[in-house]
Amino acid sequence: MKKILGFVAAACLSFTVTAETVYTSGKEYTVLSNPQPVASEGKIEVIEFFWYGCPHCYHLESEVDSFLKSLPDDVSFMRMPAILGPSWELLARGYYTAEILGVTEKIHKPLFEYLHKQRKRIRSVGDLQKFFVSKGVSKEDFDKTFNSFAVVTKTGRARQVRDRYQLNGVPAIAINGKFVTSPSMAGGNTKVFAVINHLIEQERVLAESQQQPAAVSAK
Repeated sequence: MKKILGFVAAACLSFTVTAETVYTSGKEYTVLSNPQPVASEGKIEVIEFFWYGCPHCYHLESEVDSFLKSLPDDVSFMRMPAILGPSWELLARGYYTAEILGVTEKIHKPLFEYLHKQRKRIRSVGDLQKFFVSKGVSKEDFDKTFNSFAVVTKTGRARQVRDRYQLNGVPAIAINGKFVTSPSMAGGNTKVFAVINHLIEQERVLAESQQQPAAVSAK
């Protein structure tokens, strides 16, 4: 009986080890050569880089929603529109306009659906203004905010993400200013969140180890 139990235990252990997924730097994620500062002190920061015109970003949104529903208390999440080309700036400013006006919930997902589900186009500030007005934002509030210093400043920072986070496309996700992954690297929209959670746990373990008091040597 003891031999049988030992065999079963060994088999279970073997299964656990072989079934464990191993993620590799340079394959499922990259390590930033220059780690970036995080805005949420004391939390593990996750940033989603996107562009409203990107169909892959649109299809990732349902997975992002699921991720946010079970977001741990020690993790912060933020979105950042990447500007990887001049034509991306208009919609990036639209995101920040919605954020500053406090209407992100009314604009973010509906704008994705407007472009990809309804197959409409936004080619000018006027087009974007009409969309905001259709969601209950006044023309005056849109114009004032869209041209505000705050939106211009945030948009300027978004232009820097290509170099700071070594991006060559979207969607992409940065974890704690150290790592970047994407659905294309991870092998799909679902798999990328497994990689994200793995890197979050890695950062969590690191933070916990750094909080441990140094061992006191016996005299």
